[in-house]
Amino acid sequence: MLSLRSSGLCAVAVVCFVGLNWADKTAPLAAEMTARDVTKALFKASPDQPLDLSGRDLSKLDLGGLDFKRANLEGANLYGADLSAAGLSGARLTGARLDRATITATNFTGADLTRATMLRPNIFSTMEVDVRELPNFESAKLVDANISGRLDQMNFRGADLTDAIFGPRNPGNETLITPRVEMNGCDFTGAILRRADLSLNSLQYAKFINADLTGANLKDTNLAAANFTGADVTDADFTGAVVDGARFEGARGLDRAKGLKRGTADLRP
Repeated sequence: MLSLRSSGLCAVAVVCFVGLNWADKTAPLAAEMTARDVTKALFKASPDQPLDLSGRDLSKLDLGGLDFKRANLEGANLYGADLSAAGLSGARLTGARLDRATITATNFTGADLTRATMLRPNIFSTMEVDVRELPNFESAKLVDANISGRLDQMNFRGADLTDAIFGPRNPGNETLITPRVEMNGCDFTGAILRRADLSLNSLQYAKFINADLTGANLKDTNLAAANFTGADVTDADFTGAVVDGARFEGARGLDRAKGLKRGTADLRP
C-alpha cells in the first residue's frame, strides 16, 4: 500500500503530466503574436522567402508602415488592424478578414484577396476624400471578395473582381452594415467585373473604360456620368440604374444589356 506521502507525489505527478498535455494542446491558441513579433519576423523575411502568417490572429495590431514582402496571410484575422501605409503588394490574403482595418495609403497592388472580406474599413482621416490617403488595388485579385464602405476615387485598374460583392453579402443578417457603398469616381479601367454585384451603390463619374462587366449586377446603381467606353456590358443588368450623362462609346454587348434605355445615356456603339 502506498504511503500518504508517496500517494501525494503520484497525484502531483499526474496533475503535472495532465497540465503539460493541456498546455501543449492549447499552445498555438495561447501564443498570440504582437506587433513587435510581426515586425521582427518580417525583418528577417524576404520576397523570395516570404513570411508565413496564414491563419494568424493579428486583429487590432498596429502594423502600419510595415513592408510585408509578399507574406502569406491566407485566412489571417486582421480585424481592426492598422495597416496604414503598409506594403502588401503581391501578398497572399486569400480568405483574410480585413473588416474595420485601417487601410489609409496601403499598397495592395497585385495582392491576392480572393474571398477576403473588407467591411467598413477606415480609409480617410477626415470626412473629406484625400487622394493622398487612398489605398491602391491596381491589378489585385479580388475574386468573390466582399467589400463595403466609403471607397470614393479608389484605384481598381486592371483588378480581377469576378463575383465580387460590393455591399452586404447577406443584407438580412448584416443590419449594421450600410447597404450602399460610396464608390464615386472609382477607376475600374481594364478591370474584370464578371458577375460582380454593384447594385444599389453610388458610382457617379466612375471609369469602366475597357472593363469586362459581363453579367454584372448594376441594378438601382447611380452611374451618372460614368464612363463605359470600350467596356463589355453583355448580359449586365442596368435595371433601375441612373445613367444620365454616362458614356458608352465603343461599348460591346449593348444589345444584350438589360434595363438600358436610349435617350438616358449616350449609347452610340
